[in-house]
Amino acid sequence: MVTSFFYIKKGIPSLLLLSVIVIGLNTTICSAPAQAASPQLQASGSVSVRKHAYAGSDNAMAHVVVDKKGKPKTIEVVATGYTAGVESTGKRPGHPQYGITYSGVKVRRDQVSTIAADTKLFPIGTLLYIPGYGYGVVADTGSAIKGKRIDLYFETIKEVYEQWGKRTVYVEVLRKGTGKLSQAWLNKINLAIEAGKPIPQTYLES
Repeated sequence: MVTSFFYIKKGIPSLLLLSVIVIGLNTTICSAPAQAASPQLQASGSVSVRKHAYAGSDNAMAHVVVDKKGKPKTIEVVATGYTAGVESTGKRPGHPQYGITYSGVKVRRDQVSTIAADTKLFPIGTLLYIPGYGYGVVADTGSAIKGKRIDLYFETIKEVYEQWGKRTVYVEVLRKGTGKLSQAWLNKINLAIEAGKPIPQTYLES
């Protein structure tokens, strides 16, 4: 569970992850890493992605969200960043709940990373493409993450400030989740991407 980094309170739930919200800080944000190519749905039974193949589905996924033209639905959101560290969660490595998200999977910065969102808008398991960040699957929630706000996982505070900060972006909703996400699926999709293989249509179906 994610909430604002600047409002840490005692007695927070064990699954609480605190976001690093960059609001009103006079910081310099360095250029973000090269963003992943946005996927294009194909009738051939796979998703074609330039340079990398990202996407996937298991029982945690419900359906592909597309507009009338068959393109992935886009939504404008405010995106911030958070970590699993003690500065965000109050937990240190070795704590039984360190790095564990609301969905039960471990936080991850990878080809498909874990992110936090309002599950009323983006249910757990929803797969998004975030320009400048890459692909993220909704695995976490937070008291400060409501409506059109998302929180992106980074491994360090330095990465949050230097690589992201706070941005308004248009995200693509590639899959809408059903409220569940498994560690097995997250591991599987990231291994598939590392292999550089095209994404089978079955990953985009329930």
